Amino acid sequence: MNRMDRVLVVGAGPVGLTAAHELARRGLRVRLVDAAPGPATTSRAVAVHPRTLETFDQMGVVEPVLERGRHNRAFTMYAGGSRLVRLNADYRTMPTRYPYTVIIEQTRTEEVLRAAVARLGVTVEWGVRLTGIAQDRHGVRASLEHADGSTEEYDVPWLVGCDGGHSTVRKELRLPLIGESSETWELADTTVTTELPQDSIYWVHTGGQALMMVPYQDEGRWRLLDTAPRPGADPAQAAARFGAKLSAGLGHRVTVGAPDWSSVFTFQQRMVPRMQDGRCFVAGDAAHVHSPASGQGMNTGIQEAYNLAWKLAMVAQGQAGRELLSTYDEERVPIGRALLGSTRTATFLVQFKNTLAGVMLPVVFGVVRRVPPLRRAIQRKVLGGLSGLRIGYRHSSLTTTGSGRGIPPGTRAAAAVAARQPGDPGAEELRAELRDTRWTLLYAAGGGPEADLVAADAATGYARWLSVRTMRAAGDATGPDPLDDPRGRLRRAMGLDAGGWLLIRPDGYVASGGARLTRHGLERALSPLGSPVRSGREAPDRVRTRRGLQHSSGVPQAVPDTVEATTQELEAPR
Repeated sequence: MNRMDRVLVVGAGPVGLTAAHELARRGLRVRLVDAAPGPATTSRAVAVHPRTLETFDQMGVVEPVLERGRHNRAFTMYAGGSRLVRLNADYRTMPTRYPYTVIIEQTRTEEVLRAAVARLGVTVEWGVRLTGIAQDRHGVRASLEHADGSTEEYDVPWLVGCDGGHSTVRKELRLPLIGESSETWELADTTVTTELPQDSIYWVHTGGQALMMVPYQDEGRWRLLDTAPRPGADPAQAAARFGAKLSAGLGHRVTVGAPDWSSVFTFQQRMVPRMQDGRCFVAGDAAHVHSPASGQGMNTGIQEAYNLAWKLAMVAQGQAGRELLSTYDEERVPIGRALLGSTRTATFLVQFKNTLAGVMLPVVFGVVRRVPPLRRAIQRKVLGGLSGLRIGYRHSSLTTTGSGRGIPPGTRAAAAVAARQPGDPGAEELRAELRDTRWTLLYAAGGGPEADLVAADAATGYARWLSVRTMRAAGDATGPDPLDDPRGRLRRAMGLDAGGWLLIRPDGYVASGGARLTRHGLERALSPLGSPVRSGREAPDRVRTRRGLQHSSGVPQAVPDTVEATTQELEAPR
């Protein structure tokens, strides 16, 4: 049978590219195929939220995404020609290094990710269509059809389906897509001449109907959404209709150019009951489809791929038991269910089909404007849902309760990085550490000889998949791989006293921790990984440099150290 470290990823959109990148970054051999003849030329998703930006930082691709996008600074609501309210889209009250949403066309996000996977030696095979799947306990046989009509039977240990809403992988696995059809909307990408600044997403209500406007990076270019479209109109008619509705709703003349892309579609609100079938997995739209009003489709899919990749890599490389893979379903299916629920609410709020809205909205938002605590509460609610920062795994079987007062298990370690001032050496060291593909054991120096020995043994015994860092303030003794925190700021932010510890998963979530590092405590925290948990005192296959982590072969593992939902990301279903 084939070696176990090979994976076929089906679908080269942002979710498939994320999966391919993270699997390859961990040393697996990845084949990435897509039925399309080439890269997409139109965009579905248009927004990247804070938690996804944190993930891109850990992947080493956040800087080019930031360079290509525009920060969204507000949500502004209009009705009947008047502005109702402007809500700040400022996440600075939340613990993140990226307190904003970036508006960026999906095609540009995919460009960044394609370049990143290419640097890891993975090339997209365009025009290669999956036509069938057969699997047993030893592996998967994928039937592939090439653009020239030739066919191929490809044997591989693992398959990940990221092939969109019409997923062949999902159909071949006979995973039912359970749910319902919903509303018919229209999306259009076009130029708009308007008095509005391009620093906000706009919701516009007029004539009992609602529209959305999302600014692109390029001046004068927007994504428009109409919740009451008229199918069959040609581009000129569509432009005139958009212009008339927006002019009435905004109270000033708006000119809309003929769309260079538009789509009228009836979206679905559905998801699969499970995301794993044997040696095959689904992620992104292959697992769930929903209204673009949720603003979460691409972001959720990227988080799914990021969650799966490190688990699959550990199992494929013999570093964890197969039972680890069951936590993909355990952790991500409930989030998918919650997403469907929030999208139904968001869809209702976005379209707001109510003949009394013209009377109700000015009154309601007049109160919101005049009561700052209410306005701030609404902002927190909206931003909390959009950001992805509230998602955690506190109830996962990979999470064990700790005895310390540190960051709660199941939550993001990156929250501590956000709490520090820019340039703080401890925070920058942790930021770099979170880019490592391995688990991380953070140990606060000063725990005594027994705790020091446990840290040292873990550093040598599990070096291939565990990075042990000793958080060292001024005057502390040296331990395994010191993480300098001269003023102790990072240690305080993480709630660690001398001898305290945190175990951080490869996706940046805290798995466990304690007030004093002991052998029993660490073994208990690692036990959910199953058997085998390989030690063997192997030398790590990476070397740490001042510029980040690099594979010993020279393939970069990280870039240099530079780097509940409402409507935010407007995307058509695949």
